[in-house]
Amino acid sequence: MKAAMNILVLCTGNSARSILLETILTHLSDGRIKGFSAGSKPAGKVHPQSRQLLNDLHFPTVGLRSKSWDEFGGDAAPVMDAVITVCGSAAGETCPYWAGAPIRVHWGVDDPAAAPEADWEGAFQTAYDKLLTRAKALFALPFEDMDRETLTKELTRIGTL
Repeated sequence: MKAAMNILVLCTGNSARSILLETILTHLSDGRIKGFSAGSKPAGKVHPQSRQLLNDLHFPTVGLRSKSWDEFGGDAAPVMDAVITVCGSAAGETCPYWAGAPIRVHWGVDDPAAAPEADWEGAFQTAYDKLLTRAKALFALPFEDMDRETLTKELTRIGTL
């Protein structure tokens, strides 16, 4: 069996969208993907609604934390096969840029943490559903056997779903 594909999910705060996709990739890919997440300006904690939603869906949440993308830039960091940014198109939001060799694609999702607290449940569910749809499209592919160009095209296409 081939080694799992390492995917780093980036966003600004690393408290909501990136945490959700990291969890989906790691726990629903049947060991084919190891998800990681980080932020350019980490919030320092996982958003409480992210944790609540993941708990409600029976995902393990122990060890999930908001962290800087600097953790993935050193020699001791795991080598990434792909980097996916999930920042939405909200005005003024800073989307991180990742230098280096991994495939880089954008799967923009509106920030549920920007919603009023009364709307968090629905906003986080909407973000999760969109990320899950995209992750399932990735899981359906024989990505382990794809060349870099084909995989890049497929990951880019999936980001439009």
